[in-house]
Amino acid sequence: MNIRAAAAVFVMLVPSLASGHEIGTTNVRLNSDRAGHWIATITTAPRALLNTLEAEAGEPRTPDVDASTLRRHLEPRLGQIASHLGLRFDGIPCRPLVAIDTLEVPADVTRPSYVALSASCDAATTPSTITWRDDLVYSTYAVVLEHDRRTQTVWVEGDATASLSLQSDAASGARPAIVWQYLRLGFEHILPRGLDHILFVLGMFLLTRSVRPILVQVTSFTLAHSLTLGLTMYGVVSLPSSVVEPLIAISIAYVAIENILMDRIAPWRPVVVFGFGLLHGMGFAGVLRDLHLPRASFVPALVSFNLGVELAQLTVIALAFACTRAVWQRGGQQWYRARVVVPASAAIALTALVWTVERVAGY
Repeated sequence: MNIRAAAAVFVMLVPSLASGHEIGTTNVRLNSDRAGHWIATITTAPRALLNTLEAEAGEPRTPDVDASTLRRHLEPRLGQIASHLGLRFDGIPCRPLVAIDTLEVPADVTRPSYVALSASCDAATTPSTITWRDDLVYSTYAVVLEHDRRTQTVWVEGDATASLSLQSDAASGARPAIVWQYLRLGFEHILPRGLDHILFVLGMFLLTRSVRPILVQVTSFTLAHSLTLGLTMYGVVSLPSSVVEPLIAISIAYVAIENILMDRIAPWRPVVVFGFGLLHGMGFAGVLRDLHLPRASFVPALVSFNLGVELAQLTVIALAFACTRAVWQRGGQQWYRARVVVPASAAIALTALVWTVERVAGY
């Protein structure tokens, strides 16, 4: 009964938890496809965008709908979106023309919905600087300038203004700022956005409360995903997301099911965790690939992101220890296993198996 109840509650909570994955995923890419013609590609969460525009217009909030309905609601508001964009070339404002390029709402709740908007504009002269502002965004996001065979990335806090230089000798950003930005990005990719990675870490934690076996598993997982994160970012190894994402879900289910079938850490567990960590590293690389790491600070940004991931994982484990401490002290190992380990692992396994089916069907 405990297993069924825990599993049912957890599965019901997954959509609401996973919807947080969309928050803070806005990014902007600026490039020129011909002389004087500039395009800003804005990728953001469509439901959040629509609800913000509706609130501004004093209209009722549209509930969760499918992709075609979202597009139908957003298209009449493209002019309203354009009015919130501040694009300037050498200080001269340019009102962009906004269109919807792509809009997707995946069936898998762990994959974020997104809309890609193109905001095109013609500069009157050959500019030396571009400033960008989007006052519809409330979270930190990346603005990537692709120009003259180089990439420049700046991070913007909400509706602040980003200034980017088109000069060939422009600095790509102060290294301490880049280190902090990617450290935070790595942490936030796990907490609060990485529900699938959180469940994997909890799966490693649940079977034992001894610090050493947990640290052995975490170390094995860390080494593995650090390895493939680096190799994938450097283009040495690569697997399509249609393969990686379902396998990540399977890895979560495996660890959770093993927790149910076994009452202690098996000798092969760190090896299995290492293998699954290789897959998770490829999943982490997908996030960084979309953000175009600054070329001049590639290694510090990569290391900082990975460190942020590790800090988040240790935070998850520390919170798990704190939340289960009273239960463990009350009844001991067998009582703890019957009321925490087995029900929680069953809920995690069931959720991961649902994700596996959704991810396979989604691709």
